[in-house]
Amino acid sequence: MKVPTIRRAEPKRPESIPKTQEHRFPCDACGGDMRFDPGDDRMICDHCGNTERLSSTAGTIREIAIAEGLDAAGRGAEQEETRVLDCPNCGAQVEFDPDIHAAECPFCATPVVTGTGMNRHIKPAALVPFVLEEIQAHDAMNDWLGRLWFAPNGLQDYAKKGRKLTGIYVPFWTFDAKTETDYAGERGDTYFETRTIVRDGKRQTVQVPKIRWSPRRGRVRRFFDDVTVLASRSLPKTHTDALEPWDMAALAPYAPQYLAGFRAEAYQVGLEDGLTEARARMDAVIARDVRMNIGGDRQRIHRLDTRISDVTFKHVLLPVWIAAYRYRGQSYRFVVNGQTGRVQGERPWSKWKIAAAVFAALIVAAIVGFVAAAGR
Repeated sequence: MKVPTIRRAEPKRPESIPKTQEHRFPCDACGGDMRFDPGDDRMICDHCGNTERLSSTAGTIREIAIAEGLDAAGRGAEQEETRVLDCPNCGAQVEFDPDIHAAECPFCATPVVTGTGMNRHIKPAALVPFVLEEIQAHDAMNDWLGRLWFAPNGLQDYAKKGRKLTGIYVPFWTFDAKTETDYAGERGDTYFETRTIVRDGKRQTVQVPKIRWSPRRGRVRRFFDDVTVLASRSLPKTHTDALEPWDMAALAPYAPQYLAGFRAEAYQVGLEDGLTEARARMDAVIARDVRMNIGGDRQRIHRLDTRISDVTFKHVLLPVWIAAYRYRGQSYRFVVNGQTGRVQGERPWSKWKIAAAVFAALIVAAIVGFVAAAGR
């Protein structure tokens, strides 16, 4: 695909950086911190039980032209600055309260003791609010662990002790684009030729499949809506991909109240790299469209000439419950889709269970062999 070259301007001066964002909301009744209540459009105070309805967040979620985002590292896109804690092990940058300087990384369970840093980035345009409470996510993770064969009992017991999961809004990019592709290729249609062969001394007539190729040219068009690209490197991409699908229709305009009581990760995959991955996904869909347009039993694609226009993007946050457990010196990570409850994680194995299963299988094989030999 061909994208117009973006002229990069000079970076913003430091004095133009917006004020640091805070995500703390004091309770009107007792002064304690209120948090967003998953599954309900309200704030709740865990100290006194006071609840407050969220202020109306209705509005249009703005799609930003890609040129605005790429120009001067986002000069045309609204910026914000947040306080983050850096993990020296996995590199995660997670938003923390200003008074916290020592914690455990929610992504890899590494103890983190460091000064608070600052992160400037393109402000999220929208997010999918948490739907599941922490206890629901914990139950989903325990059910998932319980279905794993050969998982260490100690790890399962450790996970079931009620250690809290961390709710984190994980950063993603979404891209919209119009594409128009001219193609050249070949269509393959199957036909059969009758042949006579000799098999076991007898003449037989068989039908042999052949492919008749004919040239094809054409044009396909497609509008891509919300091509989603993970903007984090803190979790294995296989984990987050396995949490799909996300109901992007539930996206709400960004409001800091949704982050109250949760963490938010800063994106580590830049907009330009995100666009490159999105275009690769678009190319794969376009190639599928071309094959369908060519038709026939088989297809060959010789040339694709794609023009892309009206490219826009959003920085969005999606809800994930994360558990990072260190068990016998090894870190295990599990993630739960905070919207649907889908679970994914690193597969733990118990050497003792595997050895016991192999030993049991050998015993069964020996018994079967003995019985078979005795019956001869």
